Amino acid sequence: MTKIERKAMVIGVRFQPLGKLYHFKSTNEQDLKVGDYVIVTTSRGREMAQIAVIEENYHGKREGQLKTIERRATPQDLVMGRMWQRRELEALINCREKAAEMNLKGIRIASAEFSFDGSRLSFLYSSEGNEKKNLQDLLRRMKRSYRKSKVEMREIGPRDVAKVIGGMGACGLEERCCSRFLSEFSPISIRMAKAQGVSLNPQEITGMCGRLRCCLIYEYGLYAEARKKLPKKKKRVITPAGEGKVIDVVPLKETVIVALDEGMRMEFHKDDIQPYEEFQALKNKAKDPCANHQDGDSNCKKKNGS
Repeated sequence: MTKIERKAMVIGVRFQPLGKLYHFKSTNEQDLKVGDYVIVTTSRGREMAQIAVIEENYHGKREGQLKTIERRATPQDLVMGRMWQRRELEALINCREKAAEMNLKGIRIASAEFSFDGSRLSFLYSSEGNEKKNLQDLLRRMKRSYRKSKVEMREIGPRDVAKVIGGMGACGLEERCCSRFLSEFSPISIRMAKAQGVSLNPQEITGMCGRLRCCLIYEYGLYAEARKKLPKKKKRVITPAGEGKVIDVVPLKETVIVALDEGMRMEFHKDDIQPYEEFQALKNKAKDPCANHQDGDSNCKKKNGS
């Protein structure tokens, strides 16, 4: 029986359950599926990762630029990985104790991560302020404590710290979005809050990380698209109840609230209003029938004295 030749695939893997997606390629001989653990070579050494997706229509780097998956993880690799994971809490506590002894201010040690074989130990930390912190003394102490591992200190942002630590969200959810399902952080701006009519009170738009809440982007696209079809605030419009000025918009209802010249405030659907400038243009055209006629129209030439 001839062996069925398998096509090389582009595979997305994650090094953490909710980590960023990284792409590698498989060889023809590898028979891999989603959920499998694999060993890959990265810029920081050999790592164990889990396959999250098999890309059928990959549009990132050219396949030739991707590194190849080394092999499927063995049961021994998995056992070893779990063993080193159990030692991470001990390493974290040890590092925090050393930092406290050294009276390091403005430093927060968020987590400790061993590689699957214990060859590397990474301490993830965040710092307050813009000043660069010197952690060389702390790094030397940790190297003496873990001589068999390559120890490194990696600074991460406040959002990453919130993701690592977990806990209740500012909105009251028992688990923060970043710890529950977000694998990457999107840029968030105050414009997104304004587009949705959210209060700009810092307490209401700031997450536990001290940054703008990630959820501000969830519905922003819907609001932005809906607002394109509605007049902006302070624009004059013509309504079935008369002329007025837009004082507020309700994007998801596709309505606007208008302050009528008579003093009343009423809500109208976008199909029931007309921009004042557009209405005036149509009104002017109605007064001058020749405005829409071609230059060759004889009646308009006579009117214009041609």
